[in-house]
Amino acid sequence: MELNKSPLHDDHVELDAKLVEFGGWEMPISYPTGTLEEHRTCRDGCVMFDVSHLGSVRVAGENAIDELQYIFTNDLLKIGQGRAQYSHLLNGRGHVVDDVIIWWLRDNLFEIMPNASNTERVESALLTRNSSLKVENVTSSRALIAVQGPKTREILRELSEDLSVVQRFHVQELEIDMGLVIVAGTGYTGEGGVEISVPSESASVLWSTLKGLGCVPAGLGARDTLRLEAGFPLHGHELGEGITPLQANLKWVVSMEKGDFIGRESIASEIEKGPKRILRGLVTNGRRPPRHGQEITFAGDVIGQVTSGNFSPTLETGIAMGFLSPKIPTGMKVVIKGERNETSAEVIKLPFYTHR
Repeated sequence: MELNKSPLHDDHVELDAKLVEFGGWEMPISYPTGTLEEHRTCRDGCVMFDVSHLGSVRVAGENAIDELQYIFTNDLLKIGQGRAQYSHLLNGRGHVVDDVIIWWLRDNLFEIMPNASNTERVESALLTRNSSLKVENVTSSRALIAVQGPKTREILRELSEDLSVVQRFHVQELEIDMGLVIVAGTGYTGEGGVEISVPSESASVLWSTLKGLGCVPAGLGARDTLRLEAGFPLHGHELGEGITPLQANLKWVVSMEKGDFIGRESIASEIEKGPKRILRGLVTNGRRPPRHGQEITFAGDVIGQVTSGNFSPTLETGIAMGFLSPKIPTGMKVVIKGERNETSAEVIKLPFYTHR
């Protein structure tokens, strides 16, 4: 099957990026500087990620708010238009089908941002109730560039004062030299920054302009180590079939007070009984990175599995996440078992890294 390509594909090739398959797309995993350097630049300076593989589903209609309130778990009435909100789509068992960002653009117009592999599932959920919603997949008409790091505002100011002042979780439609863009104060790195939705035909110009202003291209490898340090879940690892928001430490994403939503009954039951497992952090005593699927053991017994693991460039040690019994205390010493080695680790409360 032919992979989807970002509007910035040629720019990545020109920069000699290492391209890999991700969610049906051919995307840059790293550039010649390497993942470690890209990671550190995000923590200290400014990087930009091409995240055009994420979906963009535009939703409009007089009953759009009511429909979105039923389909997703969070409460849109807590934010209002001009804001962004993280939310979940659940199935009837309360398991996470996908985690999304909802951009409330204006009045009854929204843009839903699913994970790449789940765009069709989210579209289907939006259309299931035969409502009068107008649902349009606009993913192919735009590129999405995430500009992240402590120097983001400084660099954006050189491009547009309006861009530089977009606040965290706010969304604005702005006219800049490249045309009309949508800018949201969101990201997935644990640093401040914005995500810019730009028309496909203008994407390369914006990318090149940001690069010229000192924003360093970074690939999905650094994006993954950054989100892991920040304790953010990844669909297919910490979210997915068999996993509920409560187990993933994301109870705040579920608004039980707003009324009915898909999976509400199952979540109410889990709240009453308490989750049987919760997502915890693990810090190893060495640089060897834990890996997805490795067993977490205590006194020889398997007590969980690593859902995500890697080397932390910030902490300079191995870190991991995994689901463990709520009875396991913070500070407990465990062992992570690889095929050929064992690594001691300590259970911690997430996250590993907090933005300075």
